[in-house]
Amino acid sequence: MALVEYEVKGRIAYITMNRPEKLNAMNREMIGGLWDGFTNFRDDPEVWLAIVSGRGRSFSVGHDLAEMSAGGAAVRGHGSTDELYFTEQNIWKPIIATVNGHCLAQGAGIAMGADIRIASETAQFGWPQTKRGISSISGPVILGQRIPLPRAMELLFTGEFMKADEALSLGLVNHVVPESELMSKAEEIAAKILENAPLAVRAMKEATMRGLHLSLPDRLNLAGMVFEGVRGSADAQEGLDAFKEKRPPNWTAS
Repeated sequence: MALVEYEVKGRIAYITMNRPEKLNAMNREMIGGLWDGFTNFRDDPEVWLAIVSGRGRSFSVGHDLAEMSAGGAAVRGHGSTDELYFTEQNIWKPIIATVNGHCLAQGAGIAMGADIRIASETAQFGWPQTKRGISSISGPVILGQRIPLPRAMELLFTGEFMKADEALSLGLVNHVVPESELMSKAEEIAAKILENAPLAVRAMKEATMRGLHLSLPDRLNLAGMVFEGVRGSADAQEGLDAFKEKRPPNWTAS
């Protein structure tokens, strides 16, 4: 049984953590499976969007602490979750995460790396590492950039969990829905994105993400370069032609 399932339907890659009996605790094998899933998605020109989910009662409770205590889980360097975070956040194709149940520690890092997050009504987010005598990579690096810093610090210091309604109010998630509607909501949003030119969507993401920590002049320069790269594409011409001819466009990602 694969601990991470990768399935393509149409233009969508479904990346599913599949260790439900352990609440999708991330051991070395699962980290490797996520790496394969994200890189397959990144490198496949026929796939334009990914949906990441966790099978069972939880999205993921983070690292498998039993494996970590035995020294078996990678923490830093090649094959580690911090390398995985970097890879996920440097894929310019859109990624949607559907979060059910507990979304903790490294699992929360994977969810935070998505562009759009949809949570079930019972979802809970947290970084409980201080309760286990350890620190975190994804909490300090990612959480403080997603929500107000004082609230992030409180969560990281106390190890307490954040419920879905607060995550929504802070903008950490886009939507909160009943668990039975998680995937249908993700696919509804995915369908709206896939109606648009894939290169233009990727350009929007690239210019936004690469520009986060640049000065305004540098952001303008970056966005201009990305704009010019897309403007010369076949899809850009197709979009203008379709508008002029009052017909749906036929995108080819070229």
